[in-house]
Amino acid sequence: MDKDTILEQLCDKYPLLSAVKSQIENISNAIIECYEGGGKLLICGNGGSCSDAEHIVGELMKSFEVSRPLENDLRKKMSEISPARGAYMAGKLQRGLPAIALTAHTSLATAICNDIDPDLLFAQQVVSYGKAGDLLLAISTSGNSRNVTDACIAARALNMTTTGLTGKKGGEMKEFCDILICVPEEITASVQELHLPVLHVICRIVENHFFKT
Repeated sequence: MDKDTILEQLCDKYPLLSAVKSQIENISNAIIECYEGGGKLLICGNGGSCSDAEHIVGELMKSFEVSRPLENDLRKKMSEISPARGAYMAGKLQRGLPAIALTAHTSLATAICNDIDPDLLFAQQVVSYGKAGDLLLAISTSGNSRNVTDACIAARALNMTTTGLTGKKGGEMKEFCDILICVPEEITASVQELHLPVLHVICRIVENHFFKT
C-alpha cells in the first residue's frame, strides 16, 4: 500500500486527523531519512505516552504488517555456524528498524532519578545513546512535560532531528521540535486516543518503504 493511500485511510477513519496529515507525512519521511542514513529512533513519554513509546518500538523492531526475512547472507552464515540451530534462527528472525524506548530500563531510570535529577531521566539517555543523524520522537499530551522537553533540548544539542506528538495547544514542545504533530484534542484521554492511530500509520508508512516488495 502506498503512503498516500495509508494517509487517506487514516483520515477517512479519523476525520479530525486531516488537520495534521502533512505533519504525519513529514515525520514519517524524517524517520525514513534517519534509517536510510544509518540512524536510530529514540522515543520517550510519560504514563500513557510511555506505553505508546514502548508499543511503537515493538512495531518497529520486528515485523508489524509486512514480512521481514533476514538478508540471505546473514541467513547463510547462521546456518553455517550451526546447521541445526542456526538454520532455525535464520528462518525465524526478522529484520528490525532500530528503536529504543527511553522508558524501558527500570534500574537505569531509578539511578538517574536518584543520582542526577528525575527531570533529566530522558535527557541523560539521549546524550548517552544519541548522535547526529538519529531522531527523537517525544510524546506528551500537554506538550509541557519537563523530562520530555529536556530530552528535546538534549537531542537538538546533538544535531538529532527532534519530532513530537502532543495535543492541540502544543505546549513548550513547539519551541524544541523540528516537526510537531498537535492532534486536535485537549483532554488527555482524547489526545491519547488519536496518538495511537497516528503512531500506527507512521509505522505502516516506514515499514512499507523498507520492506514492501
